[in-house]
Amino acid sequence: MQLCSVCSEQTPKYRCPTCEIRYCSLGCYKKHKDTCLPVVKPCSYNPEDAGCSEACGVKDLLHEDDIIDKVPLQRLQLLGQSNELRDLLCNPHLRQLLRSVDGAQRKDEAMKAAMQEPLFVEFSDRCLKLVEDGATALTNPQ
Repeated sequence: MQLCSVCSEQTPKYRCPTCEIRYCSLGCYKKHKDTCLPVVKPCSYNPEDAGCSEACGVKDLLHEDDIIDKVPLQRLQLLGQSNELRDLLCNPHLRQLLRSVDGAQRKDEAMKAAMQEPLFVEFSDRCLKLVEDGATALTNPQ
């Protein structure tokens, strides 16, 4: 069982958005935020080839205009309005799969494992369909 990274007493319920440590309460977050440092993740390429001598992340490699898979907030909001997704999220197995991906240290491996589950694939496909159909509806209003 994992324990809070700040107090080491309770099971953590939250993750710091800056450094990704797990903590259990507002009190622990307040203690932590004064010493919080962003996580620097190593690149999966040779940094010297790109003129980068230190470890860097995707934000260091791409300018905002270069990101092609960025989904506008308006389309993401369609996900929250979908009864179809809400019904799928009633399934405890799907919720557990989503929690395991969210809490994984290696998210790429967790996604590969989750994509072996038909329920997760169905959920992913419906999310994509809503976002893609939303793009069509937003660009071609009737």
